[in-house]
Amino acid sequence: MAAKADAPQKDSRFLVVVDNTPECRNAWQFAARRAHHVGGSVVLAHIIDPPDFQHWMSVEDVMREEARQDAMEVLRAVAVQIEDDIGPRPELVVREGKAAEQILLMLEEDPSIQYFVLAAGSEKEGPGPLVNTFSGSLISAMPIPVVIVPGHLSLDQIAQIA
Repeated sequence: MAAKADAPQKDSRFLVVVDNTPECRNAWQFAARRAHHVGGSVVLAHIIDPPDFQHWMSVEDVMREEARQDAMEVLRAVAVQIEDDIGPRPELVVREGKAAEQILLMLEEDPSIQYFVLAAGSEKEGPGPLVNTFSGSLISAMPIPVVIVPGHLSLDQIAQIA
């Protein structure tokens, strides 16, 4: 029997960028729950900006390594929560550069990623940096569906819709 056309296929991979925004939790919660529901998996990515400090290469290298270690620590903390509460531990990826460029590169390099999940901010300032980036003209460059989870949803509401 064929799968529904609108339902994610088994082994679907959901990409989530983990950052310091409050709405980020909604994105990874939705992605992890949806992946668990369809037998898929999650890729958690943290994209760090390259250091602006360029006077001494050794100092720049130290700053870069510290940023990578901090990023992995954040990703591991989220991965443990997903593993403890929802399902299998996600894949962890740290990239350096501009977020939009790195996400597009990741999608090009890994065609098994089938969904990009973002969460919109619920504050007056707007939907958040990633949603702002991907809701403009860049969205037409996306080779996969972009799922935007409202930032105001509770974890119970996310569990119901995922």
